[in-house]
Amino acid sequence: MNAPRTPVIRVLVVDDSPVARELLAYLLNSDPALEVIGVVADGEQAVEAAARLRPDVITMDIHLPRLDGYAATRMIMETCPTRIVMVTASPVAHDVADNFRVLEAGALAVLPKPSGPGHPEHAQITEELLRTIKLMAEVSVVRRWRRSESWGAGAVLAAAASTASAAPAAPAPPAGAELRLVAIGASTGGPLALHTILARLKQPFAAPILVVQHISPGFVAGLVEWLGRACGGTVRIAEHGELARAGHVYLAPDDAHMTVRAEGGVARIALSSAPPEHGARPAVASLFRSAAAFGPRAAGVLLTGMGRDGAQELKTMQQAGALTIAQDPDSAIVNGMPGEAVRLGAARHVLAPEAIAGLLNSLTPGAP
Repeated sequence: MNAPRTPVIRVLVVDDSPVARELLAYLLNSDPALEVIGVVADGEQAVEAAARLRPDVITMDIHLPRLDGYAATRMIMETCPTRIVMVTASPVAHDVADNFRVLEAGALAVLPKPSGPGHPEHAQITEELLRTIKLMAEVSVVRRWRRSESWGAGAVLAAAASTASAAPAAPAPPAGAELRLVAIGASTGGPLALHTILARLKQPFAAPILVVQHISPGFVAGLVEWLGRACGGTVRIAEHGELARAGHVYLAPDDAHMTVRAEGGVARIALSSAPPEHGARPAVASLFRSAAAFGPRAAGVLLTGMGRDGAQELKTMQQAGALTIAQDPDSAIVNGMPGEAVRLGAARHVLAPEAIAGLLNSLTPGAP
C-alpha cells in the first residue's frame, strides 16, 4: 500500500522583473515539495491573485508598480491573510531597512533574491529560500489588520499567531537583580520579535544589549537601521574590542562570532572567525557561553528560530545565576530554538516579546 503523499506547498510569485519571475518559478518548481500556482508582476495583481488562488505562501518583491510590496502585503493581510516572504535584490542598507518594514505589515521573513546559477552564492541563497518557504508554510496565519486601524507601525502585531493585547503581563523581577548585560539570540522570525522588544524598552536602557541574529549576508546594516528607528536608542554593528555601553544595542556582523568579557564591571566585545556552531557564524551559542561569566548580572533571551543554537548555552547562563527567558510557542514564528531551551529547562520565564520587554524594564533602576 502506498504511503499518503505529503501535500504540496502552493506558492504565488510576485515580481516585476520577467527574469526574476522566471528564475524564482524555476527554482521553486524544482523542489518536489513546492508548486508555483501563479506568477504576477505588480502589487494590485498580487492582491487579486492572493484572494483568487489562496496560495499557501507568497514570495513578494518590495519594488512593484501600481502598488508596492509593503502596501500589497498590508492589503493582503487585511483581506485574505496569507504567509508572505519578502524576496529582495537590494544590497543597500537604507533599502534593506525599508524592506524590513514589510514585517510591520505582516510579512514573516525578508530574504535575498537568488542570483543566476553561475553566482558563487547561488546554491546557498536558493537553499535558504526553499527552506524558509517550507518553514513558513507551517506557520499559523492570522488577520493582522482591521479596516478601521491606522497604517502606522503602532498597530503592529508582534507575532504570527498572537496579538500584543493578548500577551501575558511580565512576571515580578527577581529580588536584587542588577542588569549589566542582556544577550539576545534569534533566527527565523527574529527581526520582528527584536523590533517588538526594543521598541518597548525604557530609554536610555540601563545595560548594553548584545544580539546575534541569524540573517542573510549583507542584511545586517539594514536591520540595524530599521531597529534603530524603532527603539529610539543607539543600534549599531559591533566592532572588535569596543566597550559595550549601557543604552546601546550591538548586533553581530556578518560571518563573525560575537563574545563578551567582563573588564572592571563593564563588558568588552570580541569578534572572531572561529568555526561555525550549529552551522552558523555568528552563533548564539558563542555569545551566551561568554555571557555566562556575568552570572546573575546578565539576562539571556532566546527568541524564535529553527534548530537548537543557544539552547544549551542558555542553560549554562541559568546555572551561572543569570535570568533566562525563552519566547513562548504561541508568539514564536518558529519554535525550534526557544522550544529546545524550554525542553532543557533552561528558561526561567517563557514569554511573548511584549512581556519580555516588560520584564527587562522591571530590572532597571527606577522600575516601579
